[in-house]
Amino acid sequence: MRTKIKYCLFCGLLAASVVMSSCTEYLDREPKSIISERTAFQNFHNFQGFVEQLYNQIPDVMKHTWVSSFNWGEDEIATIGGNAERAMVTRFDRGDFRAYIGNGENFLDRNFGNNDPNSNDRMAKSIWRGGWLAIRQANQGLAALEEGYMVNATQAERDIIAGQLYYMRAWWHFQIISYWGGMPYVDTVLPSDEPLTMPRLTYRETADRINEDFRKAVELLPINWDETEIGRRTSGMNHLRPNKIWALGFQGKNLLFAGSPLMTHGVGGPKTYDTEYCKQAADVFGELLALVESGQTQYSLVPFEEYSTLFYTQNQGWRMPGSTEAIVRSQSFSADSQWRQAQVYQNQNIADGDKVVLAPTANYVNYYGMANGLPLEDPESGFDKNFPWKGRDPRFYQHIIYDGVKVTTGVSDYQYANLQNGGNYSTNPSNNSRTGYHNYKFIPKEANTVDSKWGYSTQLHLHLSWMRLADVYLMYAEAAAQGYGGATGKSPRFDKTAVDALNVLRDRCGLGHVHDKFTGSLDAFMGEVRRDRAVELSFEGHRFNDLRRWLLLTEYPYNIKTTHKFDRARPLDVTVDPSENEVRNLTEEVLLTRPFSNKHYWMPLKTGDVSMYPEFGQNPGW
Repeated sequence: MRTKIKYCLFCGLLAASVVMSSCTEYLDREPKSIISERTAFQNFHNFQGFVEQLYNQIPDVMKHTWVSSFNWGEDEIATIGGNAERAMVTRFDRGDFRAYIGNGENFLDRNFGNNDPNSNDRMAKSIWRGGWLAIRQANQGLAALEEGYMVNATQAERDIIAGQLYYMRAWWHFQIISYWGGMPYVDTVLPSDEPLTMPRLTYRETADRINEDFRKAVELLPINWDETEIGRRTSGMNHLRPNKIWALGFQGKNLLFAGSPLMTHGVGGPKTYDTEYCKQAADVFGELLALVESGQTQYSLVPFEEYSTLFYTQNQGWRMPGSTEAIVRSQSFSADSQWRQAQVYQNQNIADGDKVVLAPTANYVNYYGMANGLPLEDPESGFDKNFPWKGRDPRFYQHIIYDGVKVTTGVSDYQYANLQNGGNYSTNPSNNSRTGYHNYKFIPKEANTVDSKWGYSTQLHLHLSWMRLADVYLMYAEAAAQGYGGATGKSPRFDKTAVDALNVLRDRCGLGHVHDKFTGSLDAFMGEVRRDRAVELSFEGHRFNDLRRWLLLTEYPYNIKTTHKFDRARPLDVTVDPSENEVRNLTEEVLLTRPFSNKHYWMPLKTGDVSMYPEFGQNPGW
């Protein structure tokens, strides 16, 4: 074995509480020297260094390239022309799903930087290539445990090593099948001198194998590393290590996906779930949430006044965002794209960007209902199209820049968002928002060239977690409703019903509870589940996979992207709350209709991969 084995026992995790630079401490050998497997795996110190390689493969979703496009549903649209042509959302809007293959603009398939997957190059991390490598590494580690190579170790050390390896093998398989469908479940170290013959399993056959590995991880991993003898060796630096809560979260997600309409019935089937898979998912999520709500974990929802800490920190020594709510996070490999990503969410006249704006679509902004908890289209909501920003869901004001909002502290022509017809925020579709809105969920308003509060000097750090606690509440609500009979359904492992779980998140932000009119039927309740999921997890990279698993990706209105056009009723009065501004002639116009067909429910595989052997076939339609 080559000694790219690093002992990262938290040297990388310590840096992760700032900006992850991964590990620089190597075993005291030349890079190309050879050591025996028995030496590599003989004790916890060495073995944990091997396991760390698997962490190093995980992409940073928000910063996988200079400017990252990761919202591929109906939620976001890019500017026209120029560098926006490279954005994956632009390519996907045209139905060109093959554009991901070997493309440096996405996290699905990237070439390894310098052919070294263990490098600190964030642009070398990807689900397809990194995933299969990590699966092989996990199998190497599990084989070493089986062979008894870890001789100088306690049983607790062996268990925590095995738990990480089972978790990683399951997690990478889940990420792969989420995009490409059922795969061979690789649970051995495949020999390099024999032909491949493993056929693709169905999605749910693969998911069943994933479930087994996640459950093993649940049984072997601690809730909190800091409370174990092993973890106390590096107390306070364990937050990027898989634990029992990580494993429960993704075990439940794997089961919910397996029970979702696409995975249950296939493309073209009915939009109904598999009840048994949903019951299992609800039970797993219920187990997790019962632990959280009883105070037995380190996780909790952050107060709404601290909501921004889930997504960015500033002037905190590059501290990683997420607080107590982020469950599963990746490393953050460098700081040099923090402000580049911030640039794409705002008017390019106050950004050092490359003329690319990723803006919320008007149709997606419509999911943000009223503060009373009702959707905009409900006749009792109180929505007034002449005062469209008034009385909205409190998260609307946290996430969205709308007309008249003060954007910069410093005085400039762009101090206030002029998004009305003819405004300097909306006149140039190659430089400004095309939709009437900007996304400020992930950046502070001062992160611009007028106020200059971004970059190294202000230590602006943007980061998205792979799973946060709010997501678990939402998935529990969905699984409990589908598995246990609607809005009042609940798992026997948790004391809250499906509707209670939604209301936990509504209470957090001061939003009205789910109205009784939506709890009487499963279909009506699921409409609110989907809407709450859209708003709470907006622009965090979930929507594309949700639309696919719900069999909604190709259907109207989920296949269109729109803009809001309007005139101000009177000149802007900056002394008035912008939500009180009156508008005239508010209209919604379609910017594009995505040319999707049934084949777009699964990503195409690379021709070279499906040509390896006959049993490994291409996805339908590609």
